[in-house]
Amino acid sequence: MSEFKFPTEEIDLPSKGLLYPKDNPLASGKVEMKYMTAKEEDILTNPNYIAKGTVIDKLLQSLIISKVDYNDLIQGDQNAIMIAARILGYGKDYEIKHDGITQVVDLTTLEDKEFDESLITPNINEFSFTLPHSKVDLTFKILTVGDTNKIKRELDGLKKINKNDNPEMSTRLKHMITSVGGDRDAKTIRSFVDTALLARDARALREYVSRVQPDINLTVTVETSSGEEDATLPITANFFWPDAGV
Repeated sequence: MSEFKFPTEEIDLPSKGLLYPKDNPLASGKVEMKYMTAKEEDILTNPNYIAKGTVIDKLLQSLIISKVDYNDLIQGDQNAIMIAARILGYGKDYEIKHDGITQVVDLTTLEDKEFDESLITPNINEFSFTLPHSKVDLTFKILTVGDTNKIKRELDGLKKINKNDNPEMSTRLKHMITSVGGDRDAKTIRSFVDTALLARDARALREYVSRVQPDINLTVTVETSSGEEDATLPITANFFWPDAGV
């Protein structure tokens, strides 16, 4: 029986590999992906994956050919791979509805977000920042897929204790910040976020993170009843299942 060789494409990562250790294959700034097959469509419709919220992770892990640890991917690179997977699987045209108007977005027009490379120490995912109001020095990292999954598990656990509690923003900061005043102890960081991090400092930190975080720009120009406007690309069931009619 002959073997079938699936076509593949090399995808450039928005981070250019700058945030990964030199010995990590992701430091090349590229990953190789295969085209979607019936196997991946089975993943997309797997009710267990959908219920657990892991369907996208399972899909991308199946499509990536490069010998990389999927959990090492920073979120912006994961986003770019997700867009590439949709293009390779179902083409570049993505039908959306905005302001009651059905329209088509060309996914190949999405570009990488500009970020300040001068603020990055090559092959090190850590940045320094002084909070502008409290003047506290801290360091932080760009969250990875693995970090995001840890955050989700922590939030799920907290909801079991109090279903009305949703501390998503503060939990993300606890996983993002790597030191406070030179102290890398996790308890110190968590205590600082809960009791000493001013809201205006937290906002300034998030704005700075946006400056240094590589990503794909998901802002698109859409039609409205009163003209055109910029909006964030909606990721609905139609994104990976165009025939769903959702």
